[in-house]
Amino acid sequence: MTLRPSQLAASPLKNPLPHYLLSIHACAIGLLLFAFSSSLDAQAQFPSESATKVSINGNKFLINDQPTYFQRTWNGSSLEGLLLNSRMVQATFDDRNPETRDRWIYPDTKVWNADRNTREFIAQMKTWRDHGLLAVTINLQGGSPEGYSKQQPWHNSAILADGSLDPKWMNRTAAVIEEADRIGMVIILGLFYFGQDERIQDEAAVIRAVDSTCDWLIDRKYTNVMIEINNECNVRYDHEILQPDRVHELIVRMQESSKSKGHSLLVSTSYGGGTIPKPNVARVADFILLHGNGVSDPRRIREMVKQTKEVTGYRGQPIVFNEDDHFDFDKPTNNFTESIHSGASWGYFDFRMKGESFDDGFQSVPVNWTLSSPRKRSFFQLLSEMTGQSPALNR
Repeated sequence: MTLRPSQLAASPLKNPLPHYLLSIHACAIGLLLFAFSSSLDAQAQFPSESATKVSINGNKFLINDQPTYFQRTWNGSSLEGLLLNSRMVQATFDDRNPETRDRWIYPDTKVWNADRNTREFIAQMKTWRDHGLLAVTINLQGGSPEGYSKQQPWHNSAILADGSLDPKWMNRTAAVIEEADRIGMVIILGLFYFGQDERIQDEAAVIRAVDSTCDWLIDRKYTNVMIEINNECNVRYDHEILQPDRVHELIVRMQESSKSKGHSLLVSTSYGGGTIPKPNVARVADFILLHGNGVSDPRRIREMVKQTKEVTGYRGQPIVFNEDDHFDFDKPTNNFTESIHSGASWGYFDFRMKGESFDDGFQSVPVNWTLSSPRKRSFFQLLSEMTGQSPALNR
């Protein structure tokens, strides 16, 4: 974990320095603070205990044993037990391909910087939480840095070819998880992404990546993390074990492995937009993930929830949309509101559309993680209204 300046400042000297050395000491501390705050490369230190624990009771999410949005209602619908979220998978993005790396340069510096991206993400997390956002989805293989892409020549993966985990990438991931833990947020941690999974050499390496991620989380005693084995398992994965007929094997593997180590992780997988989960996943998943991409009629959101509850093997688990690229937040009916009225959690997915600028979208790299566009502010304004939070919006 990267030490925060506040952590150093909170430790007074037991033996105060003589007056004539104070300026030297101040200079040294300043250099230390700069080093710690400007780099995420140092080996993460394991936290002694977590501040935030996510769990499930029936169809409700709990944080620290309290139902989320306790007793909160909005327009006649209960928010209690929901996990309102945003898909922000580029929080730890980097690109190993030198031929595509320059695509992601910042407009001010004209270079790409992965540590800057993560630092700026972390700096905004409290703002999102203050508006009522309880979870963000990040992913070890990221997602398309263009929003949507037919081809993916970039190499965006914390998972190496043999299934081991890249230490620098995981240090950035640890920094995000630990800030979420500090401020009472949940991380939905995805592992695999189509278009990047073929960079893993074989099925044994896929399994090793699952085991390595499980061990990494358990070793660090993270209790604010839920698992999405892969994003949209029914979309062009190379490895059969990541495809719909077998992905439940990895769900069960992570559940059983984490349980045997003393901390049962909550595990699921997702499907492409508008797709209803299959029985093999419904039987074993701790929560059900849906995507609203492609669902232009908000009434279909309610229908998806209804159909999911009718799938053989569904046991009353919480239903969560953790990706939906439809907005219309100023209208009385939209995908977000229909999800709430159907009793399902909803996730905001915002990418930079054609002709838009650096200030638009959370999916497209480089990312401006502030509430820098009318669309971002519109979502957080509605979220704030729903959840009863009322911070001033960034402008």
